[in-house]
Amino acid sequence: MLEWQNIQTVLLDMDGTLLDLHFDNHFWLEHVPKRFAQKHGLPIGAAKQALLSRYQAIEGTLNWYSVDHWSDALGLDIVKLKEELGHLISIHPYVPEFLDAVRASGRRVVIVTNAHQKSLALKMERTQLERYFDQIVCAHDLGFPKEDQSFWMALQNIEPFNAEKTLLVDDSHVVLESAREYGIAHLLAVHQPDTQAEPKAPGEFRALECFGNLLPIV
Repeated sequence: MLEWQNIQTVLLDMDGTLLDLHFDNHFWLEHVPKRFAQKHGLPIGAAKQALLSRYQAIEGTLNWYSVDHWSDALGLDIVKLKEELGHLISIHPYVPEFLDAVRASGRRVVIVTNAHQKSLALKMERTQLERYFDQIVCAHDLGFPKEDQSFWMALQNIEPFNAEKTLLVDDSHVVLESAREYGIAHLLAVHQPDTQAEPKAPGEFRALECFGNLLPIV
């Protein structure tokens, strides 16, 4: 699937790519509405509708991904609510094997995530994946989401990479489009970010069904 001889740096998204997106989808679409409904004495349907409108209003911005923003906006302790569902955080198949192989090949491997620092910390604690990476880059530390060209410019300043020899794997087609615009040459979408939902509709990017399909790495 990939011409590994032309790849020096591997950039990997976290939620939906390395980790099963079921946790996040269930959290934001079911768990938060449930707690929001309880707090305000609302029917669950009304709570879901109200929250969906709020989500959509800022989709793709840093605030959309921000634990602190939603804690303030909803009057809920989002970190605590995430911890309640921590048992749902899980790694996609063959991720550790793939990461081991990338490291063994001598290539640089970096997480690039829009996830808020507090979400990132919880997921690294639960999965113990941090040891596999040369660096973990959080969009909130750079001040721009991956959808913005400024993210990739800022990334270059702290993690220099040759765009023509870089691979990005991400479950967001919007992010992949942004990376392509910046010049990243090797791009893979994730076929089924949420293992308990339908696969994503085929787009213009090659889809990765399983990290095992990228092995062996030479």
